[in-house]
Amino acid sequence: MKTVIVASTNPVKIQAARNGFERMFPREHFRITGITVNSGVNDQPLTDHETYQGALNRANQAIENMNDADYWVGIEGGLEEAEGELRGFAWIIVCDRERVGKSRTATFVLPEEVSELIREGKELGDADDLVFKRTNSKHDTGSVGILTDEVLDRTRYYEHAVILALIPFKNPSLTFAANPG
Repeated sequence: MKTVIVASTNPVKIQAARNGFERMFPREHFRITGITVNSGVNDQPLTDHETYQGALNRANQAIENMNDADYWVGIEGGLEEAEGELRGFAWIIVCDRERVGKSRTATFVLPEEVSELIREGKELGDADDLVFKRTNSKHDTGSVGILTDEVLDRTRYYEHAVILALIPFKNPSLTFAANPG
């Protein structure tokens, strides 16, 4: 049994990691555990770089805190303003002792009602809860689930990027950048 440490206790991120690993490696068995770590970035990252850095910091903190695992996963959701709109996405970093896999989710545009609250200093989950009259949506379907009427929930949204971040591990005979930076 392989141990995977997810650098978050958010059940959505843990389930996305579980789904991704199980789909990529269906013959393997995994014990997946979430731990609390500090992302080292703002609670609401507002650039691609800051979001990437948050995922990388999470993965590195997981390695430091639980060094006896087989894999470590950092997932960080973020936003970026471009052309007058806020766009949502997440970075996923997966590490083992030899490789690093990286992927970014698809990007979606937030409605202005949510964007205005974020510009005023709210986190995306809090803004969603206010606009859509929800409670703790970031631990549930997230913005993507609310906006797609659950056609795509946050778990599946992250899952695809976890799968893509696992490409170097699925293809160990190929060369991928070893440096997570």
